[in-house]
Amino acid sequence: MTGLTRHADARWEGDLVSGKGTMRTESGAYEGQYTFTTRFGQERGTNPEELLAAAHAGCFSMSFAARCVKNNFTVNSIETKASLTVEKKEEGFRVTTIVLDCVADVPDISDEQLNELALDAKVNCPVSAALSSADITLNLTRA
Repeated sequence: MTGLTRHADARWEGDLVSGKGTMRTESGAYEGQYTFTTRFGQERGTNPEELLAAAHAGCFSMSFAARCVKNNFTVNSIETKASLTVEKKEEGFRVTTIVLDCVADVPDISDEQLNELALDAKVNCPVSAALSSADITLNLTRA
């Protein structure tokens, strides 16, 4: 398999605090507005970090499912919530922690095997690898 290149674009108008922007994916599956306060405040709306969290939850879930199936286990469902924290550091804003809360419905697998496959997915899914500068924690429970 050759490499795949995915595209998204963003436009920002104005200064950092009072400006506004839009982000959209190449596929058209997502397009939305964002502002300083949707990103760093409490205003309702999306932001780049929320989209990173969604990407991480999706990537981890698929990677975990693939590992289970490769090891001959049936996957009924894998649900993952990613909670991403951004903090202001001396060098600027940084993604510092990501918590993956996962509920797995994979019958006929031992807890040890389930944990092993989940940890492998946590470390090796492409989005985890891209976000490896953050402290990534996995909380795994059975459905």
